[in-house]
Amino acid sequence: MYILQPSLFSFEDWLEIDSSDRLPLFFAVLDLQPYASKLRKQSPQGAKPMNREAILRALLAAPLEGISTFTRLHERLARDIRFRYQCGFRIDEAAPSVSTLSRVFSAVVELGLAEKLFIDLVSQCKEASIINGRHLAVDSAAVKSYEKKQPKSKSQETGNANWGAKYDTFGNKLAWFGYKFHLAVDTASELPVALDVTPANVFDGEMAAPLLEHVVTTHGWKIDFVMMDAGYDQVKNYETVRQYGAQAIIAMNKRGEKEPPEGIASDGTPRCTMGYDMVYWGADGDRLKFRCPHAVGKIDCPLGIATCSESNYGMVVKKRITEDIRRYCAPHRGTQNWKLLYNERTAVERCNARLKTNLTANDVHVRGIRKVKTYMFLNAIVLLASALAVNHIERHKKTA
Repeated sequence: MYILQPSLFSFEDWLEIDSSDRLPLFFAVLDLQPYASKLRKQSPQGAKPMNREAILRALLAAPLEGISTFTRLHERLARDIRFRYQCGFRIDEAAPSVSTLSRVFSAVVELGLAEKLFIDLVSQCKEASIINGRHLAVDSAAVKSYEKKQPKSKSQETGNANWGAKYDTFGNKLAWFGYKFHLAVDTASELPVALDVTPANVFDGEMAAPLLEHVVTTHGWKIDFVMMDAGYDQVKNYETVRQYGAQAIIAMNKRGEKEPPEGIASDGTPRCTMGYDMVYWGADGDRLKFRCPHAVGKIDCPLGIATCSESNYGMVVKKRITEDIRRYCAPHRGTQNWKLLYNERTAVERCNARLKTNLTANDVHVRGIRKVKTYMFLNAIVLLASALAVNHIERHKKTA
C-alpha cells in the first residue's frame, strides 16, 4: 500500500504527520500562482479582492484535513490562525466567508483549473519517476449524491445524478442515487493518472476507452498492460487497449457466456484430440504456442504422444491473438504471469480507498456533475501532491 516503491514511507504514514508540519511540505511542491492568476478579479473597482491563491490553497488543504464542506473550511480558517497563515492568508486578515469560498470554487469549476492542475501534477510525478505509466488499472467507485433524489426518467433529462446499481462480493445488489468516478491508476505508484465522473447509471465498460485515450493523447506514454475486472469484459475494450500497442488483462464475465467453439476451453486454451487442455508454451509476437500436455509431463495420456504427433516434441497448436482478442492474450489467461498482472488491479482499489477513506471523496456536498467532478479532482490532486512531497522528503534524507 505504498505510494513510492520501494520506499517505506506510505501515504498512511504521511497522514500521521502533524497537520502543522505536513501542510508546509504539501504546499512546497505546489506552484499555484499560474492557476490563481486566472481567478483574480480583473476590474480595479469595488472592494479589495480576497487572496485567490490562499483560497485555492485552502480548497486543496480541505481534503487533506478531512474537511468536506465550505462551512467547516470557513470555521477552521476562522479559529485556527496557523492553518489560515499556512494557507497564505495574513494573520490580521479575516477568514474568507462561506459564500466567498463557494464563489471561488465555482470559478475553479468554470475555468477547469482543477483538471489542468491534475494533468500538470501527473506529468511532474512521471518526471520525478514516481509514476511509471507502463502498467495501468481501471475501475470505478460509487459516489452518493448531495442532490435530491429523483425518478430515473427525470434524472436522465438533467445529466446529473442518477440511479446506479452493482453487486458486492457476496452477490448482494446495491443501489444508490448519485455518480461514479472512474479512475485509471498507475499500478507501480497506485496514483491516479486519469479521472472522470459520470451519472451512476453509466456502465463501467463505456469509460475505459476515454480514460486510456486521455492518458495517451495528453501524456504520450507507452502503455504495456491495462488491468480491468469483469465489468470491462467487452471486445471494444480489448480493441482499444490493443490500438495503443498494449495488452488488456481483463477477467472474463461468465454471465450469459455461450459455450466456446469446439476444441477449446472457455479461456481459449486449445484441447488435444483426447480432450485435455494443452499447455501454454509462450508467445512469439501475436502468436501463442500450446504444446501436448503429455509431452510436457502435465498428464499421463493413455495414447501417449505418437497418436497425435510423429515428433517427440508432441503436438503443437499456434493461435493468433487476433483470432479472438477477448480470449487470447500474451501472457495467456490463467498462467502465473497473467495472474500476477491481474493482481496489479488492486492498485486502483487501494487508490479508491484512499480517496474515499483517507480523504473526502465519499462525503460530497456540492451539486451538479461539473462541481462533483472538480471536487473529485481536488481529492486526486491531494494524492499526487502528497506523493511529490513524500518524494522530496525521501530525496532530502538520501542527500543529508
